[in-house]
Amino acid sequence: MDKSMLPRHVAIIMDGNGRWARQRGKERVFGHHEGTESVRACSEFAVETGIEYLSFFAFSEENWNRPDAEVSELMRLMAVSILNERPTFHKNNIRFIVIGNRSRLPEDLNRDIDGAMEETAGNTGLTLVVFLSYSGKWDIEQAARKFAAAGAPAGHFGDYLATAGIPDPDLLIRTSGEQRISNFMLWQCAYTEFYFTDVLWPDFRKNEFRTALDSYASRERRFGKTGEQIKIEISDSK
Repeated sequence: MDKSMLPRHVAIIMDGNGRWARQRGKERVFGHHEGTESVRACSEFAVETGIEYLSFFAFSEENWNRPDAEVSELMRLMAVSILNERPTFHKNNIRFIVIGNRSRLPEDLNRDIDGAMEETAGNTGLTLVVFLSYSGKWDIEQAARKFAAAGAPAGHFGDYLATAGIPDPDLLIRTSGEQRISNFMLWQCAYTEFYFTDVLWPDFRKNEFRTALDSYASRERRFGKTGEQIKIEISDSK
């Protein structure tokens, strides 16, 4: 794959775990467990291809409204996954970051997150970003409060978002056939390319990821400009 055609930052809305489980006569949590294998496969593929940032929308603020048993299992699964993947983070030079309203997370999970983030802070390969207890509206609201409190703020409004220092997504993938972004990085996705697939998240592995990247590589990103303007800019930069 031509690395010059790769997106710098890929974000994924992992959807379809519950449907995948129901199709097999299982409880929803069975789909969440299988979905962790897709997270691992996509992370490995991102490392292999040289993608710089890979983001997963793991749990939205709205997801707190799900049944208590499912929420508890998701929190437990997140804690187990962080513990199990720490050696892999170091092996693959992955920097691990969690973004979201962490005040709502269990104390022990926050300790695990802090430990993993501190341990991997010096890694220089793929930056793996997990959005946990996150919503785009929450992000904009908290940034606006910081921006206003700064009085005469320096920099851009984006510097106050929870994703400050992370480039906006070039490509957003959503699985399971749904075609919406569900309150995910509302500000940051202003010029993001979208890729929707009917594949349920537990079935989304390296081949499906490669297909999404091929689709992205075939597009011309204009950012509000005409194709001729972009060609002139590319020519001038040589």
